[in-house]
Amino acid sequence: MESESEPYVRLASLRQLHEVMADMNTARSLADTLQTVANGVVTALGYELACVNLVRPDGDLVVAAFAGNQAAEALITGRVGSRESWERRLSMGETWGDLVFIPHTEGWILDDDDVPQWYTDGPAPRFEDEWHPSDRLFAPMYTPGGQGGELIGVLSVDRPRNGRRPGAWGREALQMYTFQAAIAISNARLRANMQRALVRLEREQQALRASEESFRQAFEYAPSGMAIAEMGGDQHGRILRTNDALCRLLGRPASAMRRYAFSDLVHPEDIGTLLRTSAEGGRAELRLGRRDGTYVWVSLRNSVVADAADGPRFLLTHVEDIEERKRRELQLAHRASHDSLTGLPNSAELRARLSSRLCQRPAHTGAALEPVDSAFGHPAFDAGGHGFDFRQGGTEAFAAFDHHVHTVAPEGERDDGTKGLAVLFCDLDGFKSINDRFGHNAGDAVLIEVARRLSQCVRDGDTVARLGGDEFVILADGLGKADAADLAVRLRNEIIQPIRAEGRAVRVGASFGIGWAHCGMTADEVLKSADERMYVEKRSRPKQHRRAG
Repeated sequence: MESESEPYVRLASLRQLHEVMADMNTARSLADTLQTVANGVVTALGYELACVNLVRPDGDLVVAAFAGNQAAEALITGRVGSRESWERRLSMGETWGDLVFIPHTEGWILDDDDVPQWYTDGPAPRFEDEWHPSDRLFAPMYTPGGQGGELIGVLSVDRPRNGRRPGAWGREALQMYTFQAAIAISNARLRANMQRALVRLEREQQALRASEESFRQAFEYAPSGMAIAEMGGDQHGRILRTNDALCRLLGRPASAMRRYAFSDLVHPEDIGTLLRTSAEGGRAELRLGRRDGTYVWVSLRNSVVADAADGPRFLLTHVEDIEERKRRELQLAHRASHDSLTGLPNSAELRARLSSRLCQRPAHTGAALEPVDSAFGHPAFDAGGHGFDFRQGGTEAFAAFDHHVHTVAPEGERDDGTKGLAVLFCDLDGFKSINDRFGHNAGDAVLIEVARRLSQCVRDGDTVARLGGDEFVILADGLGKADAADLAVRLRNEIIQPIRAEGRAVRVGASFGIGWAHCGMTADEVLKSADERMYVEKRSRPKQHRRAG
């Protein structure tokens, strides 16, 4: 995972990380959860070795799971390190957010303490950020609530597959993974306690009373939200009881919560997700409404509880706050599809948006089909460019399956009134000289300001993307030829205004090429056409007029 260039991250890596996190929450027992956590570090985060050190009731830490090397696993699994030694380790070295990195230049003093450890061989580092065999990287796990919570364990990782110390993305991914691992371990412990409580509820009356008290405490003092709701009948889903954690999460008192069902609190767009969630073992990720009108992302897990033998059954719902995880997922997805300097969509996102508007339909399908295309929205070809056979059933048979609106382009040199998807390819003139004279910081400031000006000059539905270097592309739909030419003039006039960069005023010019996208073309063909027109426009102007000054 760390071998990928930053800040761009392959969606396949994000998907793999998401799947590993999902596996942590579906493990059947605490032991399975711990082993899944260790395996996930090796599988999804790019390390060869991983160890889960779990805090015992007496405060010491035991090696509860190991992944990556069977010999090392047999050597140290089950061995215990004192809390004092661990606290010493976590107070040393460098702090990377929530992570603790102890370089080999400092870690040699730990070789003889009582913390179980393995030893790896390898040559000395050849460059600054190369991983040394004696480097140590620890990720403390706390109960939900961050470092203010109780320490429940420490993840130890070793030997990155790329041989380098993790960069910004690798550190962020390990921190996010550790955060989710702590939640999964806490939930596994909670589920184990709940299952034991539910078994005791079915025993004799005396054991039943003791079990009810155990259940009450587990319910009331659970770190995440819990609710009991009616099951079946006209009042199905109505909330009967909530714990303090759920009330705090939604900002509603317990008395008010009893007036609602979960269907009353869920976001309108997520009501279908809630209805599809099964009662027994059902899981769902959706948004619940707070008292202030905002919504919070939560994960719901349902269990069925019998009140007594042959008595009414209830739904026990575990509500986990996943707002932070959702936020990080959105940040990672945004990072993969947007330029890190300007915040604009990057080349991959531009091609994706452009491709979504195009199909494989040829530019001309024949005069006989033109009236049918006009009336029914291209029933001659589907969204994949496959032809329909009109000889059976007529065009009406396909109208219900054909939702793609074809993208067309104006033809000829004159504006005939046709509106299409204009693709404006922008190349900055004089930008290289600014980089050479004033440095890359000044160049970056120019690019950021140009991106801001371009974004302000287009409509809300238009796309401004950075293709790379000093090249930008604007997608503007519903324009005629004259409209596109006017837009290019407005954009150029905005760009040539003085720009403050590194304490001085600089100017750049801009050359625009206007291309037109239409179905039957690929995204690369559309961009190539606009690029060629840009160079024609650049060569048609005298060199002294290509810059603003």
